[in-house]
Amino acid sequence: MRILGLVGAENMAATKQRGSLIDRVIDWFIPPELKAEREKRQLARMFLISHVLGPFLGNVVPGALYFLDPTPGYPVAVLATSITGFWVFPFLLKAFGRYNLLSFISVQNLIFCILWSCYYYGGVTSPTLPWVLTIPLLTFCYLGPSPKLRLLAFAQFGLNALAFVGIYHLFKTPLDDTPREALQGLGIVSTLACLAYVAMMALYYRRILDSGVELEAEMRGHMATAAQLRRSTAEAERASAAKAEFVASMSHELRTPLNAVIGYSQMLLEEAEDTNDEASATDLHKIHGAGQHLLRLVNEVLDLSKIEAGKMELAPQELSASEFLALAAERHRAPAEAKSLTLRLDLPPSLGFVFWDADRVTQALGQIIENAVKFTDAGEIDVSAVRTGDPDEETVVITVCDTGAGMPAEMLPRLFEKFTVAEDASASKYGDAGLGLALAMALCRLMGGDISAESQLGQGSRFRLALPVRAPLARTAEADAERQAA
Repeated sequence: MRILGLVGAENMAATKQRGSLIDRVIDWFIPPELKAEREKRQLARMFLISHVLGPFLGNVVPGALYFLDPTPGYPVAVLATSITGFWVFPFLLKAFGRYNLLSFISVQNLIFCILWSCYYYGGVTSPTLPWVLTIPLLTFCYLGPSPKLRLLAFAQFGLNALAFVGIYHLFKTPLDDTPREALQGLGIVSTLACLAYVAMMALYYRRILDSGVELEAEMRGHMATAAQLRRSTAEAERASAAKAEFVASMSHELRTPLNAVIGYSQMLLEEAEDTNDEASATDLHKIHGAGQHLLRLVNEVLDLSKIEAGKMELAPQELSASEFLALAAERHRAPAEAKSLTLRLDLPPSLGFVFWDADRVTQALGQIIENAVKFTDAGEIDVSAVRTGDPDEETVVITVCDTGAGMPAEMLPRLFEKFTVAEDASASKYGDAGLGLALAMALCRLMGGDISAESQLGQGSRFRLALPVRAPLARTAEADAERQAA
């Protein structure tokens, strides 16, 4: 059984291979303008399969006449030439297009072949008369569902039939010396050839229908997959909203005890300093610093969850860019000087006025400067800004350069991802818990801007914050996601 199954599979594969070869030959003749539309492409395939394989079956009739008719003469030659002429149509279609015109010419040639053979071999009792049945068949196969074209095709056949009747009655029919037995044999051969031709066209038409059914089934499958994806997306959005709500709730719950720890440690630290209790003061400093650090992480998580949920709104106000940026950068001068670093500012008055959310810009810029201070052991940190762009789309580009250890190039594409850290030359962690730079990027994009980074290992890093002069009043998470994808 297994061997039979393998043989059957091989036969099916061979059939498909032959089918694909015929399809490739047929498709080669189809002009690009017909290939572009599925319906026209299918009609052209029916037209071409008829003209490529049809003459083989059609020429059976003149071939039989050549052997059965004692004096075949020119009628058989004209019939054979006319049938063989169908092979010219695929090349005409390839060269000139004009599908509808060629279809009508082809149908006219078929009508001529049928009526010519009927005129010389029996008239209305001719053995070749069954081929008339192929005319409406080809009309439907070639011209498709267009009522106008079908009406023209039937009118064409009617005029030819009237002309045939008139000629048949007005002009004497040539003497037919073909024996009755030979005409009977011709009838059998002609009918079988006509049957084979109709069967061939029907099978090919059925194949086209099957391909349409397969395409429809595939489309239904894609639609079901799309519906499943929509349901999965909705579930993911609900899960994301639940996660954001949970994170926000937990962040608020964590803030309350943390504020107590920070407050009480501050009070105890001041008391220990007043009593010169250095041992307790050292421990309390550690507790207070750890509490501050943990509170900052909680705030970063809360801010990120708000941005992802689309619940963070902006409150832009008019600011003097140079004064505002100088004030935001000066907050980090003390930590920089504590490490013997020089903080240089290049913020010219020509920056003019901007319409920003001061808290969010301060937060995003602070993350960048703080990282520069943290991972620069010697040298300086430069903060500069320029105003660029057209008057309608002006942008302020803030640049933060440091002389730190830098980062390897392969870490830059993932630098602004959440919970991503990179190792620098001193084996320290860049970005702390991996939230600071991600939050800075999210805030900049929330305000319609962006952040980029350049770095070389051992030569420092350069961050650029590009912010539009006028920040939007509010941005949703969906809009920000669309902007990022674009």
